[in-house]
Amino acid sequence: MSQVKPQASPRTGRYLVLLGQDDLKASIRHLSSLAQITIRQRSSTSADALDDACALVFDQIGVAFIRCTDQERSRIAAAAGGNTILAVEPERTVYAIAHASHQKRVVKPLKRAAPDSPTDTATWGIRAVGAEASKQTGKGIRIAILDTGLDLTHPDFAGRAIESRSFVSGQPVQDGNGHGTHCAGIAAGPAKPKGQPRYGVAGEAELYIGKVLGNEGSGGDGSILEGIDWAISQGCAVVSMSLGSPVQPGEGYSAVYEGVARRALAAGTLIVAAAGNESQRPEFIAPVGHPANCPSIAAIGALAEDLSVAPFSDGGLEGNGGEIDLAAPGVDVLSSWPAPELHHTLSGTSMATPFVAGVAALYAQADSNARAERLLKRLEDGAQKLQAPARDVGAGLVRAPGAA
Repeated sequence: MSQVKPQASPRTGRYLVLLGQDDLKASIRHLSSLAQITIRQRSSTSADALDDACALVFDQIGVAFIRCTDQERSRIAAAAGGNTILAVEPERTVYAIAHASHQKRVVKPLKRAAPDSPTDTATWGIRAVGAEASKQTGKGIRIAILDTGLDLTHPDFAGRAIESRSFVSGQPVQDGNGHGTHCAGIAAGPAKPKGQPRYGVAGEAELYIGKVLGNEGSGGDGSILEGIDWAISQGCAVVSMSLGSPVQPGEGYSAVYEGVARRALAAGTLIVAAAGNESQRPEFIAPVGHPANCPSIAAIGALAEDLSVAPFSDGGLEGNGGEIDLAAPGVDVLSSWPAPELHHTLSGTSMATPFVAGVAALYAQADSNARAERLLKRLEDGAQKLQAPARDVGAGLVRAPGAA
């Protein structure tokens, strides 16, 4: 079986700097002296609107996002590896993963029709993960969905207390794409949506919507990291990221994202991310994409209704973090969609990821000590073993607590 060689993700010309957190102020001063730049706090501007010759610092995760000259970048890179400047990387462009190269194959509008039978009260995905059988609802647990936003007027979310923030300059949280609304619905849509089978896992979880991708479905690493910083500051137990960019076979993971993910775990926040849709099975399998290939981020693969691996789902071809951790429903998945359609069926590892986030919220509600690494272990221990190799499904199909 051959491997696909995906195109490299475009760079934006801006840079990410992982700062030492033992003395963050000293790290910031060192960065400022190296690059002769003005330091701004996250609250004063957004990452994608960053001016030249300045840096935006995300305090929770200890990352600076900068524009600088090549000479300044060289000075910063030369200082990397010490106690103040730990890593320097170019910013990549990232994408809503269901809108990747296989869009025509994996995105399908929902045909408006009644459920197949009177007993079909939930989608196949909800049944597969056992959400209906669980006593937990996600109540009191905060889930961050970092994506294209949410249709804040959607009737399925009426009356819900939803916190939201846009990290995309000039665009409100309101979802002009649909991808974010779909993912939010899978993770935490209502248990009894009007006129539709149940499609949401944790219907009483508290939603934190971070718009980190523009309405066209793309954005930069800076906005993603800004969203993670915000989610940690809000006390979110899980961050769901159905986004990323392809990597070359043999390419390593981002040291900046890995540092951020470790700091998130230390703060009690688990990050789950879509593995990517670049495979064309059985001809070839693409490696898990960025940033899901980081060791401390849970990479999620996609399954079809018969629990076979979805043909587009990327696989764990690389060690040291490039493995799949868990799998979840990712083919023909019904969820919410912006008006006027209100509901759509999509396919992708983007859909599998919020299933895991929703189930994580159920485990977090069931056990107040299940956070960060412990939460991931609960997910893995409770997963249903599958016939597919671990490189494609990790620990197996994610299953809700209490599911038979």
